[in-house]
Amino acid sequence: MALLNKDQITAADDRQWEDVDVPEWGGTVRVLGMSGTDRNAYQSSLVVLGSNGSVQRMNMADQLAKLCAKCLVGEDFERLFTDKEVAGLGRKNGAVLERVGQVAQRLSGLRKEDVEAKAGNSEAPPSGASTTD
Repeated sequence: MALLNKDQITAADDRQWEDVDVPEWGGTVRVLGMSGTDRNAYQSSLVVLGSNGSVQRMNMADQLAKLCAKCLVGEDFERLFTDKEVAGLGRKNGAVLERVGQVAQRLSGLRKEDVEAKAGNSEAPPSGASTTD
């Protein structure tokens, strides 16, 4: 496989999406896996730091709604909900948010098994020849 350059990486269409039936809402929603920036912002929103910068506690308030808000998009792939609209989304049926959230987690690589698989892959020795002795 050829080595990629910066332009090839930035031009790659690598974000996955999936349409999910939500009969409770009367239709289908589109779930787009988070970008790296959105994923970091989502994960940061779940942590409350103490005055010394260490993790004080987890902030699980509207965790599912935050996740869904980052991933629910329209046909144009633009987000349907802003971060300021999370509370309203959080008032929707929890089972629906859980179902949509599971898809969002899978597409964004947030499931426990995804993280463990990546950790396992990163422990493998690099392939190819080394230029050092």
